[in-house]
Amino acid sequence: MFEWMAWTTPVAVFFCCIGLMLAGMTVWEIKVPTQLRKGFLPIETTRGDRLFIGLLGAAYVNLAFVGVSGRLMEWMSLEAEPSIWISFVLSMALLGLVMRKG
Repeated sequence: MFEWMAWTTPVAVFFCCIGLMLAGMTVWEIKVPTQLRKGFLPIETTRGDRLFIGLLGAAYVNLAFVGVSGRLMEWMSLEAEPSIWISFVLSMALLGLVMRKG
């Protein structure tokens, strides 16, 4: 059923993290209802808004890294493509920043 997708360990960890975040945000929202807040994003947002924006940003970081990793290998004269764990860490850092300061 999932033969079409490259289920590597980083991909599985990424999707597990998204699932855990959604479950955690649901419990958090039930226990402590959210308030609108204005951070560095140009709009007032709730926790759910910031999670959605952060997940979109994380997806774009991962896609950009996959698209550029072949070129990085050529430019830096690497023997193999850079590890996808780099983009995972960068995307989770971006998500954390948007959730905390957005």
